[in-house]
Amino acid sequence: MKRILGLDLGTTSIGWAYVNEAEREDELSSIINAGVRVVPLSTDEQNDFKRGRSITINADRTLKRGARRNLQRYKLRRKVLIKILNEIGFINDSTKLAEDSKDSTHSTYDFRAKATSQKLTKEEFARVLLMINKKRGYKSSRKANNEEEGQLIDGMAIAKRLENENLTPGQLSFQLLKEGKRMLPDYYRSDLQAEFDLIWNFQKQFYPASLMPHHKEALEGLGQQASGKYFEKTIGTERAENKGAEKKLRLYEWRAKAISEKMDLKEVAYVLTEVNNKINQSSGYLGAISDRSKELYFDNLTVGQFLYNQLKENPNTSLKNQVFYRQDYMNEFDAIWTEQSKHYPELTEKIKDDIRNITIFYQRPLKSQKGLINICELEGTEREVLIDGVKKTKEIGPKVIPKSSPLFQHFKIWQNINSIQVSAKDKTLEVYHIEEDTKKDLFEKLNCVESVSDKDFLEWLFENSEEKAENFKVNFKKLEGNRTQSALLKIYEKIVDLEGHPIEFKEMNGLELVDALKSIFHTVGITYEILEFNPTLQGNGFAKQPSYELWHLLYSYTDDTSETGIKSLIEKLQNKFGFKEQHARLLVNVTFQQDYGSLSARAIKKIYPYLEDGKRYDEACALAGYNHSNSITKEDKKNWKSQELKILQKNSLRNPVVEKILNQMIHVVNGIIESPEMGRPEEIRVELARELKKTAEQRGEMTKAIERATKDHDNLREKIKKEFGIPYVSRKDLIKYKLYRELKVTGYKTLYSGTYIKPEDLFTNKFDVEHIIPQSVLFDDSFSNKTLELRDNNLEKGNETALDYCERKGWLSDFKDRVEEVFKDNDGIGYMKRKKLLMTKEEIPEGFLNRDLGNSAYIAKKAIQLLQVVSKDIVSTSGTITAKLRSDWELINVLQELNWEKYEALGLTYYQTNKNGKKLPRIQDWTKRNDHRHHAMDAIAVAFTKRAFIQYLNNDSGKSSKGFTIEKIKEKYTFRDKEGGRKFIKPFPTIREESKKHLERILISHKAKNKVVTNNKNKIKVEGGHLLKKELTPRGQLHKETIYGKSIEYKTKLEKIGGAFDEEKIATVAKKKYRELLLKRLQEFDGDAKKAFTGKNSLSKNPILLNENGAVLTDKVKTVVFEDRFTIRKEITPDLKIDKVVDVGLRKILQKRLDDFNGKPKEAFVNLDENPIWLNEEKGIKFKRITITGVSNAEPLHLSKDHLGNELKDSYGNEIPVDYISTGNNHHVSIYRDENGNLNEEVVSFYEAVIRKNLGQPIINKNHENGWEFLFTMKQNEMFLFPNDDFNPSEIDLKDLNNRKIISSNLFRVQKLSTKNYVFNHHLETEAVGADTFKNKKELSEITYKFYQSEKYLEGIIKVRLNHLGTIVQIGEY
Repeated sequence: MKRILGLDLGTTSIGWAYVNEAEREDELSSIINAGVRVVPLSTDEQNDFKRGRSITINADRTLKRGARRNLQRYKLRRKVLIKILNEIGFINDSTKLAEDSKDSTHSTYDFRAKATSQKLTKEEFARVLLMINKKRGYKSSRKANNEEEGQLIDGMAIAKRLENENLTPGQLSFQLLKEGKRMLPDYYRSDLQAEFDLIWNFQKQFYPASLMPHHKEALEGLGQQASGKYFEKTIGTERAENKGAEKKLRLYEWRAKAISEKMDLKEVAYVLTEVNNKINQSSGYLGAISDRSKELYFDNLTVGQFLYNQLKENPNTSLKNQVFYRQDYMNEFDAIWTEQSKHYPELTEKIKDDIRNITIFYQRPLKSQKGLINICELEGTEREVLIDGVKKTKEIGPKVIPKSSPLFQHFKIWQNINSIQVSAKDKTLEVYHIEEDTKKDLFEKLNCVESVSDKDFLEWLFENSEEKAENFKVNFKKLEGNRTQSALLKIYEKIVDLEGHPIEFKEMNGLELVDALKSIFHTVGITYEILEFNPTLQGNGFAKQPSYELWHLLYSYTDDTSETGIKSLIEKLQNKFGFKEQHARLLVNVTFQQDYGSLSARAIKKIYPYLEDGKRYDEACALAGYNHSNSITKEDKKNWKSQELKILQKNSLRNPVVEKILNQMIHVVNGIIESPEMGRPEEIRVELARELKKTAEQRGEMTKAIERATKDHDNLREKIKKEFGIPYVSRKDLIKYKLYRELKVTGYKTLYSGTYIKPEDLFTNKFDVEHIIPQSVLFDDSFSNKTLELRDNNLEKGNETALDYCERKGWLSDFKDRVEEVFKDNDGIGYMKRKKLLMTKEEIPEGFLNRDLGNSAYIAKKAIQLLQVVSKDIVSTSGTITAKLRSDWELINVLQELNWEKYEALGLTYYQTNKNGKKLPRIQDWTKRNDHRHHAMDAIAVAFTKRAFIQYLNNDSGKSSKGFTIEKIKEKYTFRDKEGGRKFIKPFPTIREESKKHLERILISHKAKNKVVTNNKNKIKVEGGHLLKKELTPRGQLHKETIYGKSIEYKTKLEKIGGAFDEEKIATVAKKKYRELLLKRLQEFDGDAKKAFTGKNSLSKNPILLNENGAVLTDKVKTVVFEDRFTIRKEITPDLKIDKVVDVGLRKILQKRLDDFNGKPKEAFVNLDENPIWLNEEKGIKFKRITITGVSNAEPLHLSKDHLGNELKDSYGNEIPVDYISTGNNHHVSIYRDENGNLNEEVVSFYEAVIRKNLGQPIINKNHENGWEFLFTMKQNEMFLFPNDDFNPSEIDLKDLNNRKIISSNLFRVQKLSTKNYVFNHHLETEAVGADTFKNKKELSEITYKFYQSEKYLEGIIKVRLNHLGTIVQIGEY
């Protein structure tokens, strides 16, 4: 017998099965045990997940953490700045640092504008510094200058020349071209716009009917194609033709003349189109910053003066989003300091350095990410190291190499060359042998290009051969070249053009090109050795190669403190390699691959000589002494020793989901090893994600699809460049254009609002790529979940689906019509996009997402690596193979049979007749995925999956010709059924019955959420070393994001007078006379309310007289109490609950509005811009937001302060709490028995639990202040047994395996807890219980779930603890 462990790994679960597999004919296979471990998502993850759907939570957390850090750093800078100003006597603790007097709103801006030329008071100077500290400007980054942000212009010298010589960009360019210059400079957008205006205004005097103001306005923001079309179709004039070798010179000649000479209207149209295109190309975030900086320079203004001028012109103007360079702020600081230091000797150079360079403008270097770079897979090894006094296992070794490294590029080219297989199309077994000299020639070709297609390669290979390229095929579609060298050669081509030595790069082979460049570089004084690279050099000589040094400088350079961040880089390129400044400015914009390979430079250097010698990668690795596949060899198996499977250290993997599931797998496997019943398995079989291997035909189709998509995208990019005049088409632009084409049948109107998308607006920020189903709801970034919509609508839509949003806006009918219109169009949307567009939030499917499948694959790979220490034989299979075996072995309907009885009793079963007339049993709204045990069932199939099965199925799919072996497997393990289909023979005849027996006694093990905090050790860099600080980090969100306000409201009730009417209660009676009479009666009975108002003294038997006329006090009186009310401002939407509106007057208006629309909120509360809700129509006062009541309980975050930061007090001198938050999830509910034998609860929120832990108090209060007896706690995912008429958990042995079946029927998991609100889900159920269940599936109550709203229903339940294998190990509180 062979002991086998089968594992079915997913992102949130582990199914396992331990079996004995027969190895001889006289043995019989059997199932020993099986189980399921469920790993629910953490508290943090739940906040961003919808019913278990997986999304990347780290992105959102990182964004918010970044905002908090920026705020914290700003506050820290402000604190330090105030401290320095205090120390030099400019301010004191009582100095007001904010605008506080009448008409002082913009006074600080006024002081700031005057500070460069006038003396300020010390207080005014302090306020100016604090203002500069708040906004420090944009610090340019070479790597941030991309197509999304536009182009950063560093051309002040050119702008000065234009200004001094009174030239336009067109005139200067014409001069430069006549002087023989081939490269033209970049120009500021404002200079190009000024040229456009000059040309337009001058030519307008000749063509007033064509060059009208509204045409000029319409041309704004258009690219080349769009501008040209506008002239032709709207203005009605064609553009002049400009062709031939002198095209470029002629264009600039026309531009130079257009500001002073009358030109033909066609030439004017051509010139204006070209200039307008240049304006469009220079637009963007960085271009706007550059223009502002230029404006400051030429107007001789500081940032403060520039802003204050706007405020003087219009006090209500907005100063938001007016970004300047960091250097502009620093220049302003220097000018202010220079002036003020004349008047205050305290402002020394030391103080200036402290404030300017160390406080306000200090830029923290980016944290090194080197720790995240992987260890080389061939050189890495595990070592025990001492970290903070604790022994830990750590992988050590050299880091992997950047892919852009010249060494990696050479290595990759040779690896690819040696993998090439050329074969005849008609004789697939005849392989064309590539000679060694040909391989070397191919290397030289590939070393100078980015890539070579299969077609181009074959044409090159057979160029001088009698054979024809079309008769051969090759095993790749694209052969990758030297991407680093290719990027540099594009720059070198421009450099030699600038120097007047143009060469035809495309006409030369690699060696010829390098030789030609060397000659030119030598002539112009550039270090020509940068064109040479020797990957086999050893020692320091390798890194000292000029080519390697150039790459390393460009790759690793981080921005300096100059205005553009590249000043020192340009200087280094000039000084070290002989480049001229204009050459260097071209080089700084080169971009390399940013990712990494899987090997280190050390490993590559060992392997490279063998690759260069013609060996395949696996052969080269073996010759270099490496086992590249990390597989266990025969020698390894011989020397293999079992080891302990250790828990992964926190953050040892970058994917927290994978880390979590793998640690749970380790717990499960260790539990199996320690189990006397099972023990260490001889072989482990793991199911991989969904697909292990597709058929040859499927792989071919997939490759063709990728090639088609790549070709289509390349064609589209060229089309966009031509039509819209965009120099670089980003991935975002490509997506926008494809989405735009989908809307053709609608006349290019958006699906939601029906807004027409003008071609000139397509690539602006006016329209967004909008996620149909929001990513916060369903993490789906596929093309089928995207469309185009106005940015404002996208922001307003928030977390709604497209259908829900359009329904709220009142666009539903038109929206559906447009969706159907584009769906029916051949070039429109597909079925999946239509489905998503017409889906409400409630209809979003529960199925796995692509991310889940990706995680599953990653989990399986890491799992195999980890499990190799447990067993020397690890086999991975796929979901497809498991499904085939499950079907062949008749395991498919086992779970339905196990669930049939309970659903049949509820009338939820039926029979479905198939096409052959056979009746098939079905459970209403049920699949096997509703039952956690399906993971164990799959694990049983996985455990019996032999290597031979995988080999047979994979080769059967691939139509391989391994003949004899495959036939033997077929004969031994398969048979033909009655229908003629081939099936696998069952591992043993009763596998179905045995599986059913094991499945029905499984108790699902859930990972409980008990921990409140994590003990973290934070290293803080301090002078002289590091400070180790221990921190308690909460393991979840302390409170929800919404911030509430607080007010007090009157609550009136009509209450019956009885035993509860003590002195405190009587004080709440509304009428004074009633209070006095009730208090008098209470005093007559010595304050005993029960004696005064119940029994014979109840008001019905012993009334209280109101007056001498015999009127008596009724037994019910009105009471009034003050209650806290927490409120929030909210947009008026169809889901508004009018009864929650705080303002009574607004509540009445809203109710009337609803009544006017026959009680239909989806009609009454939509389109409020077009159909407003009036507060006072005569005065034009309308409202779209209202204050509503929120949560009933909340905790304050802050104390109220005025705008000067002083704490405010109420009339009693008490602090005023503000910013109330809901504390969110509850940590546990404690259950006690009081003196009367009744059960009572104490609900403890996660927030309160963290506070208790921080204060050193017990999280669970077992000593109640009232002396109540503590019974147990309930936490999420803890397990409880519920008694019933047929089952009393106190009367059976809960640890006896024979009782597992009845235990399983009555075992429930805590799903949700709140005050007198307890939801329990049956441990087998995968579906969470929610409002829909309570409303539409009441018949399942007490069967699949329990929902109680009183402690009394918890009487007699027993808490049990299950280990990772699903065995009860503890009974009662633990």
